[in-house]
Amino acid sequence: MALNTDTKPDFFDQLRLITEKFLTQRKRIKRIKREKQARKGIIADWIEAFLWAAGVVLLINQYLFQAYQIPSGSMIDTLLIKDRVFVNKLIYGPELLPGLCKLPSPIKPQRNDVIIFESPSYISRGTAFDIAQRIIYMLTFSIIDIDKDEMGRPKPHFLIKRAVGMPGDRVFNKYGDMYFQFSGEDKTIAETDYNAQCGWTHRIRRLAHKDDYESMIKAVKTDIWTRLGLEPPPYLTSMQNKLPEYADGITYYASWYGTLHSFFPNDDRYTKQYYRKTLGWYIPEGRILPLGDNRDNSTDGRFFGPVSSAKILGKGLFIYWPGTAVESGETGAQTLEPPPKTGIRRVGIIR
Repeated sequence: MALNTDTKPDFFDQLRLITEKFLTQRKRIKRIKREKQARKGIIADWIEAFLWAAGVVLLINQYLFQAYQIPSGSMIDTLLIKDRVFVNKLIYGPELLPGLCKLPSPIKPQRNDVIIFESPSYISRGTAFDIAQRIIYMLTFSIIDIDKDEMGRPKPHFLIKRAVGMPGDRVFNKYGDMYFQFSGEDKTIAETDYNAQCGWTHRIRRLAHKDDYESMIKAVKTDIWTRLGLEPPPYLTSMQNKLPEYADGITYYASWYGTLHSFFPNDDRYTKQYYRKTLGWYIPEGRILPLGDNRDNSTDGRFFGPVSSAKILGKGLFIYWPGTAVESGETGAQTLEPPPKTGIRRVGIIR
């Protein structure tokens, strides 16, 4: 009786054949990789490892969390100069490429958030330079910034401030203190009172003293009278008026342009500047008014206006490496308080 040699392999035979084929192929791939690795050499290995690490750092910094160094004293006491912080870039929608194509996000900045945004007054040197600058900045964890001014100082490309005015708000300045008139309401409330009601404990730092305002305003007016070749009236010269060491810039310029407006009421330059400083700010939809916690030493939304939400890159998360310098700020003025005692480690969540 003849044997049947046409019998098909059963299931287990097929499984064995597939497994042997898979293992053989995998062993072949590993052998090829080993041979390529041996041919590359140690230098190529280091280059490849560096490129992989750089790619991971860029992905994390671009889409998730970016390291940022505080350049000025505008957020003292919340943030000190040279504090290194991590910024959450995913929360408000990351950019596909540095400086280009910001993705939408259902989460919008909220009042009191510490936000990082592109400065409205920054003048770009070109898209290619911006991308290169931001890549180097991210790869070096904010240590190297190639975008510097003629004095060798980093340009204020990005600012970090507190979101104070929200869409629909009217915000007013009175002797350096801020007041809110919320949408649909006819009364104003002081910022300090509102913060207390919300339970926010961050400090709004003031360098100008209330007692200096009268002297400052009279000094400004006296200066303008003198510049115009006029004799200042007695009410301006009845006391020794001088500019204080620290001045509220908004009130200072309101007095300056207000005096010029009284002399030249038909000059639109002085009229517009005077009203801009005295009528406050209305925050339209899609914009936020950012202010520094160090109010008298901060170039913020009071000077360049509300910023677009599309320019807000992220939210400050926590300080991972504390700075030590508190002496100078955006205007180069010294603060009234000494730096923290040696040994104090200021790390933790930004509030």
